[in-house]
Amino acid sequence: MLSVILMRGVRVEHLTLGEFRRSQNWIGGAKDQRLAGSTIESATIFPPPVDEMYRALDALEKFIHSPSDIPQLGRAGLIHYQFEAIHPFLDGNGRIGRLLVNLLLIEWGLISQPLLYLSAFFEAHRLDYYDRLLAVNRRGEWENWLIFFLKGVSSQSQDAITRFERLEQLRAAYRGRLNTERAARRLLQTLDVLFERPILNIRQLEAALYVPYRTAQRYVERLEEMGILREVTGQARNRLYWADEVLQALE
Repeated sequence: MLSVILMRGVRVEHLTLGEFRRSQNWIGGAKDQRLAGSTIESATIFPPPVDEMYRALDALEKFIHSPSDIPQLGRAGLIHYQFEAIHPFLDGNGRIGRLLVNLLLIEWGLISQPLLYLSAFFEAHRLDYYDRLLAVNRRGEWENWLIFFLKGVSSQSQDAITRFERLEQLRAAYRGRLNTERAARRLLQTLDVLFERPILNIRQLEAALYVPYRTAQRYVERLEEMGILREVTGQARNRLYWADEVLQALE
């Protein structure tokens, strides 16, 4: 089910949504990846054929679950490369491979939530990313790949800290404003919901706070008056609200 959600919107979702591929695929060069798609003539990496793909996935799963003396961040880098090299889906492999890193780090107790946004680093260094993958594939240059991967982990960890600091500053500023309100306690609880779900509707707030719909509506309207929430649909019904400053702090 997770792979189905992650692969919504990819170029071939109507063919094999959430299913392992049943045909050969390929990976284009870094330049080709900027285009809508690459062709087999421009391909630089050919993942294993389907029969070998299943054997490779079995070996990767065993490696993930086997004890190892390799440092965990290094293991995550090895696993990410192997998943991308196997390329088990016709599309969407990149997003699943990056999520796999987060899930492994959570499973290993290195982070508590999936907050390591490696996609930003890989996108900012797109040429290097594909060059490093290709160098492992062709020449076995694991060290250069792992150095690049660990730089990405370090960079995005610092980025996550910066985002947390911005969110904490914003949260403190909001709490200072809300403490003077008549329904301060409930509004502060609403604020907690916003930092977990900065895009929401009244029904979602109703469920989160276990309050009647009309009560949740009053809280939303008050936060809208204060400029903390903004209604984005312009509709009379099924309205949706954004916490703009929270979203900006996350960008």
